[in-house]
Amino acid sequence: MTWVVGITGGIGCGKTAASDYLAAKGIIVVDSDQIARQVVEPGQPAWRAIVDHFGAHQVLLPNQQLNRSWLRTRVFEQPEERLWLEQQTHPAIRQQTQQQLAQASSPYAILASPLLFESGQQALVQRTLVIDLPESLQLQRASQRDGNSEAQIRRIMSAQISREERLQQADDVVNNAGSLANLQQQLDALHQQYLALAAQTSPSPSPK
Repeated sequence: MTWVVGITGGIGCGKTAASDYLAAKGIIVVDSDQIARQVVEPGQPAWRAIVDHFGAHQVLLPNQQLNRSWLRTRVFEQPEERLWLEQQTHPAIRQQTQQQLAQASSPYAILASPLLFESGQQALVQRTLVIDLPESLQLQRASQRDGNSEAQIRRIMSAQISREERLQQADDVVNNAGSLANLQQQLDALHQQYLALAAQTSPSPSPK
């Protein structure tokens, strides 16, 4: 069985910077956001359900891809629509996530997921790592990165558990309020810890 670390954090906290750094060390990263995009590609069952529900003229772009900007606004303005959307996508996301984690060949694997705790994906991992930022910095970095308004970012944050809840559930926390070098220094120490933990849980080779 693959030993898995779940990396999460609020919008703008630096989850991708953290997972990319560990990926550069040879660690397999399974990205739930990428899988979420794959399960709503044109022709997929979840794509068909979304088109039927919202109507092609609203939710589709000319190339038949989902109009993610329109859909994001709609589901964050109407929580019942967000719940409906999650019911269409989460089972497929979970199935593909489990398959990719099982195939990971590195000493340990990472599940990078912004909704690790909210979606119940922490059940798929042995340890959880939260990339943390104060809310003011989170808003600043997210708006600089995505060009979204503060109101839009706050709506996304409100759909996630609070910073306090996330920290309470974390096994490990990295403070990303400083420089990239500081983030990487903290990750270096955790990487060594995870290698050791994964090695402890690996099955012993059969005696010859």
